[in-house]
Amino acid sequence: MKHEGNLLPLEPPDHAGFSSSPQKRPSSLAEESSPLPMEPSDIKADPAGSMPANTEGQPVKRKKGPAPKMLGNEVCSVCGDKASGFHYNVLSCEGCKGFFRRSVIKSAQYSCKNNGRCEMDMYMRRKCQQCRLRKCREAGMLEQCVLSEEQIRVKKMKKNEEETARTSAVVTPTPVPEVVPLAPEQLEMIEKLVAMQKQCNKRSFIDRPKVTPWPQSQDPQNREVRQQRFAHFTELAIMSVQEIVDFAKQLPGFLELTREDQIALLKTSTIEIMLLETSRRYNPAIESITFLKDFSYNKEDFAKAGLQLEFINPIFEFSKGMNDLHLDEAEYALLIAINIFSADRPNVQDHELVERLQQPYVDALRSYIMIKRPNDHLMFPRMLMKLVSLRTLSSVHSEQVFALRLQDKKLPPLLSEIWDVHE
Repeated sequence: MKHEGNLLPLEPPDHAGFSSSPQKRPSSLAEESSPLPMEPSDIKADPAGSMPANTEGQPVKRKKGPAPKMLGNEVCSVCGDKASGFHYNVLSCEGCKGFFRRSVIKSAQYSCKNNGRCEMDMYMRRKCQQCRLRKCREAGMLEQCVLSEEQIRVKKMKKNEEETARTSAVVTPTPVPEVVPLAPEQLEMIEKLVAMQKQCNKRSFIDRPKVTPWPQSQDPQNREVRQQRFAHFTELAIMSVQEIVDFAKQLPGFLELTREDQIALLKTSTIEIMLLETSRRYNPAIESITFLKDFSYNKEDFAKAGLQLEFINPIFEFSKGMNDLHLDEAEYALLIAINIFSADRPNVQDHELVERLQQPYVDALRSYIMIKRPNDHLMFPRMLMKLVSLRTLSSVHSEQVFALRLQDKKLPPLLSEIWDVHE
């Protein structure tokens, strides 16, 4: 499949259809995704030193207590990026937190081309995993603070059981809030969003025959077969990016933003919206994800295309969780619009305007849910929390892109641009 010219076409759309003609390439893009709020499982400990030891040399578990207040300008002790909190006993960013956790769980063994002498910063953290892991340990990250996958599942199950027991113990009926019908402008906006999404999908169906065919050969040692699978997946990803750009350009207010803010919003939201769209296509009956109606893939297919299980498993877990919510087209469209207009993205300049553009979609989603699900008062916050989960998945995706580069898998120009991959 051939894609030339403009990587992020942001001129006003042609409402009669969608053009893929070449346009100018944006001059600069942000490099990192925004930090996430601390997760309940994060270890909040004193960053000044490691855990004390008893007389036998074994670490003594600290008593839980409030973490030191953050001023908002703290930096990661490992790479110097903006810190999001104390993770595994160290003030660090979400990227280094996730990297350390995955390295410990996998018992990963890395190698350094510079004999372990790399100076760690925001650039080198993607280049040398051995030195990054060494710096994590030198900064004070503790392996005993990392929960195994099984421990995490047990902890979540216990928490859910406690919440269920607490909810069932409450006998006082909660007053049902009055259901207010959607305002005419809200109803019109939702209908337009759904129509816009369907219209944007049309180009992908037109381009479907151009996608590199999925090879029928099962030979895992065949290099050409592996390249064809990788090309097949990247071409589907390109289609998804083009759909998202088309959709964003039609959102009321998006073209009021400066070109720089448009690019900043698209660059960091694209992978999250792609994951949202992926979850819409999840089929729990066969545990597969279907693209363009005809292409279905399970975990094994994703792995054959060169993706790592550390990225594949979270995608399928998120998709299953979204499927359990049974969202309709309107709810997905509103969630995507809310995601695009996120003022906390890196390099966004006019935060006030972005927040103002986002608010009507938040209000419409809240009203829509109250009408559609009057007895489920937690659905609205539950859906917004899925946007928080997407931030975590976005961080995992950055690690996956780095891993692909280590495998000498070159991404097409559009994906390299939108994901800030500098060759």
